[in-house]
Amino acid sequence: MLTVAVLALDGTIGLELAGACQVFATAAGRYDVRVCGLPGTTLVAHDLPILRVDPPYPLEEALNAHTLIVPASFEPDDEVVELVREAHRRGVRIASICTGAFLLAAAGVLDGRRAATHWAHADELARRYPEVKVVVDALYVDDGDVLTSAGVTAGLDLCLHLVRNDYGSAVAATVARRMVMAPHRDGSQAQFGTAPALSGTDSLEPVMRWMLDHLDEPLSLTTIAAQAAMSPRTLSRQFRVQTGTTPLQWLIRQRLTRAQELLETTTLPVSRIATACGFTSPLHLRQHFTRTFSTTPTTHRRTFSRSEG
Repeated sequence: MLTVAVLALDGTIGLELAGACQVFATAAGRYDVRVCGLPGTTLVAHDLPILRVDPPYPLEEALNAHTLIVPASFEPDDEVVELVREAHRRGVRIASICTGAFLLAAAGVLDGRRAATHWAHADELARRYPEVKVVVDALYVDDGDVLTSAGVTAGLDLCLHLVRNDYGSAVAATVARRMVMAPHRDGSQAQFGTAPALSGTDSLEPVMRWMLDHLDEPLSLTTIAAQAAMSPRTLSRQFRVQTGTTPLQWLIRQRLTRAQELLETTTLPVSRIATACGFTSPLHLRQHFTRTFSTTPTTHRRTFSRSEG
């Protein structure tokens, strides 16, 4: 069981704190979740104070955790900055949500690293901390022992990503199902904020569902566009708006997700899994798998095949 400490600071967005706790607590006893902070901490919804809480664990307890989650905190005080700095020195894995990246930057944890934050604050993070390589439109950035995410719901994506890294995609998918959320969201923050709203008739959900039902078939852009009753150009444009990626890139990601599940939950040989997921050969699967996950299908199976136990 891994210990996850979630910081509760004055001004922390309540949904970010509770959402992070919910993801790890839903992982069926695999995490010991500890909310750490000072008595009388005020949580907010945007700028509205909604709740005063007495966290069950003191701030310093976060130093004993395997993973430290830092929700939004735009103006951290010196005590908390030093806490994060010390946690990093001790080898604690640190993940921020939204403007929690400012706390990590103030502690020097993000120096020379790629990092994400809410799109509305990305320019400010880059201005105040020029040594940080701000990735403007990322939902989250995984830099190994330090991870950062965009606002609120992207924090859920990041926490689920941590579960996937720790225990495999099968466990993460179980958590996602229980929380009624997507196991993995493709795309970027570009699909949120200033993009025009689409009407219900413009939704790509039907064709995306069809693609998932036909992953083992050789789907071309022309074939997918015909199923969607659109031209390839229109489909690509709509896909970019709604998902932040292209139809074929989205398709490859879904095939890789299916391959992860089959590697973890079956004993099928890699050649059969490649065919079942629509890859033209085991080599094609290995190339995409290694490029995306920095590991091979065989190593992934060896690491995660017993994760549900």
